[in-house]
Amino acid sequence: MQHKLISFIGGGNMAQAIVFGLLKQGYPAELICVCDPNQHRRDLFSAQGTQVSDDNVKAIQDAEVILLAVKPQIMADVCAPLSAVDFSNKLVISIAAGISTARLTALLPSAKNIIRVMPNTPALVSQGMAGLFATEQVPTALKQFAQDLLSAVGKICWLEQEQDMHSVTAGSGSSPAYFFLFMEAMQQALVEMDLDPQTARLLVQQSALGAAQMVIDNPQTALSALRENVTSKGGTTAAALAVFEQKNMTQTIKQAMQACVQRSQEMESLF
Repeated sequence: MQHKLISFIGGGNMAQAIVFGLLKQGYPAELICVCDPNQHRRDLFSAQGTQVSDDNVKAIQDAEVILLAVKPQIMADVCAPLSAVDFSNKLVISIAAGISTARLTALLPSAKNIIRVMPNTPALVSQGMAGLFATEQVPTALKQFAQDLLSAVGKICWLEQEQDMHSVTAGSGSSPAYFFLFMEAMQQALVEMDLDPQTARLLVQQSALGAAQMVIDNPQTALSALRENVTSKGGTTAAALAVFEQKNMTQTIKQAMQACVQRSQEMESLF
């Protein structure tokens, strides 16, 4: 991976995941600057040897890569003072949900190289999944840099159409919460069956981890086949799955993911 001076605007959890992931990969701490108004957050990063700042404009002056890691509702306010800086030779990476590349171009008129990213929170444990979209002007070398950057905390995929970012939001950006909800419900059911919470959680989390690993280890096997392999006719698993079918769980999941897409589209028009 090439080494460039990177400035993170915003030092929240996702920025932390990426920075710490880069450091684990041996990226030079002195080539990372994190700008955040919160002293506690700055101390967290400076303890790792990175540069820190509370002045966004100063932090990006010499940076080759600017990673915007702020909430979408404050993106316009954050970019307003930054627009005075010449971005023509800088790579801008945004991980803000609902902020299109067209909107970023309007906020930072001199920016020529913009890459939009939808990461997810498992990046905090180096198991993230990120969708990336680059504008046509971005050269291959900078796309490779962005790919290496996000690969430090998980897997990535490139999108040919920016509109697909909404589907990525539903499929990976928001989906860890879906799994947490399912696991939470399973744990609660087991507790109501008189298992203690710790045992219930262990049963659920290890089964979820094992199921995911089976999917990863069998890339040529359809998910439906994996399900069928553990479902004996007339058995306990079949009895449980029959209830899911009766409650139309598949359709509920589809509706939930579509609601996620719709909200993502709305956010893009709002900010």
